[in-house]
Amino acid sequence: MSGSLSALEQWPHVMMNTYGIPQVELVSGSGAQVTDSSGRTYIDMLAGIAVNSLGHAHPAIVSAVSSQITRLGHVSNLFASEPVVHVGEELIRRFARNDGDLAASTRVFFCNSGAEANETAFKIARLTGRTRILAAVNGFHGRTMGALALTGQPDKQGPFEPMTPGVSYYPFGDIDYLTTLVEMNPQQTAAIFLEPIQGETGVIPAPEGFLRAVRDLCDKHGILMVVDEVQTGIGRTGDFFAFQHEGVVPDVVTMAKGLGGGLPIGACLAHGYAAELMQPGKHGTTFGGNPVSCAAAGAVLHVIDDDFCHGVATQGQRLAELITERVPGVVEVRGRGLMVGVVLEQPIAQEVVKEALNHGLILNAPSPSVLRLTPPLVVTEEDCETAVSRLAETITHVRALVDAAQESDG
Repeated sequence: MSGSLSALEQWPHVMMNTYGIPQVELVSGSGAQVTDSSGRTYIDMLAGIAVNSLGHAHPAIVSAVSSQITRLGHVSNLFASEPVVHVGEELIRRFARNDGDLAASTRVFFCNSGAEANETAFKIARLTGRTRILAAVNGFHGRTMGALALTGQPDKQGPFEPMTPGVSYYPFGDIDYLTTLVEMNPQQTAAIFLEPIQGETGVIPAPEGFLRAVRDLCDKHGILMVVDEVQTGIGRTGDFFAFQHEGVVPDVVTMAKGLGGGLPIGACLAHGYAAELMQPGKHGTTFGGNPVSCAAAGAVLHVIDDDFCHGVATQGQRLAELITERVPGVVEVRGRGLMVGVVLEQPIAQEVVKEALNHGLILNAPSPSVLRLTPPLVVTEEDCETAVSRLAETITHVRALVDAAQESDG
């Protein structure tokens, strides 16, 4: 291959066809804006799918990572290092929220991604000795084999069957169905997995009170409540963890994405009995909790404090209002904080995503009629105003094309 070819041109000759061929090659970014190889700028309302929590090239992350890599890049988990312990302590503090007894019984396992964090939670559930795990229809917990078994989407599971056994599915938000499912065999039910907001199937929040009802059901039968905060956590919804919106305390919490602000890191946090199940030899990872990723996570956690989370909630509410007021063809705006689902009148979301690039806007479509916006948590009001204007222009353009095509066919 010629060295004169761009990364975009070389992509199909080098990369497995896992993601299709990208439309754009990005080369740099700052805050909520990115620049492509031709010099065009975009407002990034996706943030690497809720990953770049502090935007692109945030000085705190750049400084922390640059400093750490000059001292120690990787040591394996056979040795201790300060950045790992610091991030673990800080996550426990955010989880326990001034409850000293809860903090004292909480432990963290670091890994490299959300899927790995959910694999860890799956193993914790298995270590209870019970055989049943319940997960939500249309939930998403990752694409590795254990996490995929938890993912209640047959189209994603089908090519890789047989799945890891022992997982049954309940309709998301239906506490009556879930209760019936549990009571078929409560003594063998190890864990209930859920997302506070289902992101990959259209930004669908759990009904108000559902998490509390699940907590009560788990308490009644000694079942682990496992909350997947991979997409919703680290301030994304306006609370540090989305489950805090209902004031519940899960037994196990998984997280990743925004934790590293762009560097690969995941974590599985557990307390009490669940935290005691993992013992030497039961699980492990080579790169999990490496000092560089933890240095980045430490910088992220330093910035995302309670006041910052309050700002995310306010900015998210304003963004939802702008979309409702200014964007045509919208049925509903849902979600919480800066995790926003825009439900369209027509199933044109994929076309809108593609056309949006021509208008300098990055977003994505988790379903045919839903656009997902998960911008950097540092997105400014000016960025939001401009993004909404570009979104309105894009949807107007796409709808006109669809209408013209329908008239032509008619």
